[in-house]
Amino acid sequence: MSELEKNLDRAENWCTTFRILGDITRLKILTALHFAGPYVLTVSELAETTGVRVATCSAALRAMELNGTVAYRREGRSMFYAIKDENAHKLLHFMGSEHEG
Repeated sequence: MSELEKNLDRAENWCTTFRILGDITRLKILTALHFAGPYVLTVSELAETTGVRVATCSAALRAMELNGTVAYRREGRSMFYAIKDENAHKLLHFMGSEHEG
């Protein structure tokens, strides 16, 4: 495989991640998840933290869950979210997003 073909494969691999991060609501949600750590925040907490409506936050999380960007863990009636996509995690670090603590 040539270097060009490898680079084109990388572009294919990163395309979905850039599409997700290109939306300000999703980027804010991922930044909040990244800072808080995995499985700490619920949809209501994420909505409050990011300043978006709960319905908007829920729809963004659902879309990101369907494409593998985030995952959730259910505890009773609450769902706690975490970043699942390692590419998104890498890019958050690259843009200067830090972890709490």
